[in-house]
Amino acid sequence: MGTKRARLALLLALLAIGARPAPAPPAPAEFVQAVEFPYYLYPATLWERELVWLKTIGVRTVAFSIPWNWHQLQPGEFDFTGRTSPRRDLAGFLKLLRRLGLRAWVRPSAPVSGWIDGGWPAGTPPGAAAQRQWLQELERLLATQTVSHGGPVAYVEGRGPGGAPVIDAAAPPAPVAVVSATDPAALARSREAIAGVRGALLWRDVEDALYPGGWAANPAASVRKGAVGLAGDERASIGALRRAAALLRNWSAPMSRMRAVRMPPPAAGKFPDGVRAVELVSPAASAVSVANTGKLPFHDDLHVLMPGSGRVLTIPGVGVPPGESLWLPLGVSLGPDGLCRECSNFSAAENIVYATAELLSVEYENGLLAMEFAAPQPGEVVLQLARQPVGPFLAAGKPAKFDWDDKNLRVRLAIPANPAPGNRVRIGIAMEEPDSAGFFNDAHRLLIGRSNTVATEYSSPELAARSRLRLPGGFTAKPSLKSPNEIDYEIAVPADALHGDWADLALEADGMLLGRARLQLFRPASIRLSQAIPLHFGPQTELTADPPTAPIDPRNGGELEIVIRNNSREIQTYHLDASGPGLDFFPAKTDVAVGAMDERPVPLRVFVQDGAAGLRDWRLRVTGGAAVDLPMRGLSLPRGRTVAWTADLDGDGSPEWVLESRQARAVFSAQDGGRWMEFTWKDGNTNFLPDQGEFAAPGPVEVKPAGDALEFSVRGWTRTVRLAGGVLTVEQTTPLPQDQLVPEKRGAATLAIERPSPFVASYTLR
Repeated sequence: MGTKRARLALLLALLAIGARPAPAPPAPAEFVQAVEFPYYLYPATLWERELVWLKTIGVRTVAFSIPWNWHQLQPGEFDFTGRTSPRRDLAGFLKLLRRLGLRAWVRPSAPVSGWIDGGWPAGTPPGAAAQRQWLQELERLLATQTVSHGGPVAYVEGRGPGGAPVIDAAAPPAPVAVVSATDPAALARSREAIAGVRGALLWRDVEDALYPGGWAANPAASVRKGAVGLAGDERASIGALRRAAALLRNWSAPMSRMRAVRMPPPAAGKFPDGVRAVELVSPAASAVSVANTGKLPFHDDLHVLMPGSGRVLTIPGVGVPPGESLWLPLGVSLGPDGLCRECSNFSAAENIVYATAELLSVEYENGLLAMEFAAPQPGEVVLQLARQPVGPFLAAGKPAKFDWDDKNLRVRLAIPANPAPGNRVRIGIAMEEPDSAGFFNDAHRLLIGRSNTVATEYSSPELAARSRLRLPGGFTAKPSLKSPNEIDYEIAVPADALHGDWADLALEADGMLLGRARLQLFRPASIRLSQAIPLHFGPQTELTADPPTAPIDPRNGGELEIVIRNNSREIQTYHLDASGPGLDFFPAKTDVAVGAMDERPVPLRVFVQDGAAGLRDWRLRVTGGAAVDLPMRGLSLPRGRTVAWTADLDGDGSPEWVLESRQARAVFSAQDGGRWMEFTWKDGNTNFLPDQGEFAAPGPVEVKPAGDALEFSVRGWTRTVRLAGGVLTVEQTTPLPQDQLVPEKRGAATLAIERPSPFVASYTLR
């Protein structure tokens, strides 16, 4: 008996700290939550990272328009593979969605909000014939990508000419509630939509958006702020989406069966201004949604109708701070019809009577019942059971007492508060002592393209012999008997798996689930160039160009620092080989050992053979602990000189132009009227231009470099921009457009401005 209790305690500890597998994507008939993800507004190098993040927080559907004029290069010629711009690789984007198991909500027809000409190709006559040709071209790409073919396209919004469907996919659920992730009231608005339990919730403004040069309907709005920055930094407003995603990960399935009922008034007689409560019932899972948009905290006893019986039940001490919302479970079955797919050991009469914290998930394995809540303040959960739990009870990883009502067969469990973002709290209680048990030992992460050892342990040799390991598709495993009760598996992760994604593993025997593990996938190594030049959008947002570029002194050489992060759990040795035409590296080849899950900088010195200014391409090849071949660039920048150079810094297929001195960097677009994108004092990495830049206007410009200057020309005017040290001078043949810049100091850097005439302006950084 003591051994069984010890095993239960160990399992509960693992349960309290371990991540659990996300449920399978909900069926199309269920309530849908989607995030607007217009692929053409982000560098393609960010697609994988952002989609993996969305999947990780619980989002299963992404919505996007497909701009006709973006993909049609000329009548009859289309780019869906990224040959003219990485952001046109719609086929690659769909492949990413398919690999991640995400669903697509597609809008194939104009208009496209915020896009030039609404997405309609210039010069194309309006009418059904032209649109039909475009939709036929899209149908060739999308027809094999629908969910009926195992692809990601689940919904298609809109119809073709004459009302014909574009492809064989369902229309999005209606009605659609649209919520901006940057709205301070996003949590309350999203909960109002969820409480409607019909249709879909569509989130917009989630990530920062960068329009390709020349494609924004308003050139001055070519950068749009979201709740997540280009570097993946999350702003405070993203909390509403995270909360909704965590909730709907499990609740979306029963929501399609819910209906609203009239709630009795609370103990105080009525709800105060700004507080709204809705009771939603279904046979297996019901809930009360409480939202407080007022200025004062809400705290009262709620009166609700028990599902099925119609009796009034009191939920005591419900508290909702201002600006908060709670989704309280009511009569949630502990069987498979509720939120727990593995709870076959519970009868139909066993359920969660109520909780005063937001229920996110319910799980059961090896005799252990676990629940996860969002609890900004302490709460409790009451369970109706058929037998007394054997214990122990763990709350947030710590042993705790629980109250058992032997007469009514109810257990009351305390839910501790978690003030951290997301307010996530796990509690677990042992319901019974299992006759057999199996679990994962020391399972943490898996390396992509490698064989990974995962240890498992069982309560008896007989159970170990009957057990099997369930793996995701494409994974393989070779078992090795470590002891009669232990099996080690060598799990091979496919080389095309995505960094940051998760793999769900499970142990089973005799048709019963024994244990689960959710392990994150990592590349064997992550490598970056410390000195890589960032592209700035406003004072805070940065984007590292791809390939990374670093300045080099052509006379004295430059110091580069390669940082290698070892993502494995063992020490690894890496072999580095740096080479490029016209460049000498010291050392050209080197070996470095990096500790487990640690990182180490590797210094390189690089010299320019001919001493000439400008961009130089080179490659870093890494073997040994990882196999990587990375393109990089060096900018040969002589002392006392200004270099004009060009590269596609934001990955939109259109190059930017840069004036660079030792003191400052100025970046310009060849689109949007030659928009001035950045003016940075390099010593403090401080950009003095706003997010949208300055001098934006419709149309492309012709750009010619001339020594330390750039000449922009279009019909009607010519603009010459010259950089000397930290002084940028702008001269134009017609009066310069207005800018929003004013003299100011930021940190140790100062911007001074002189406008001696309507045709000349001088901007000085020091």
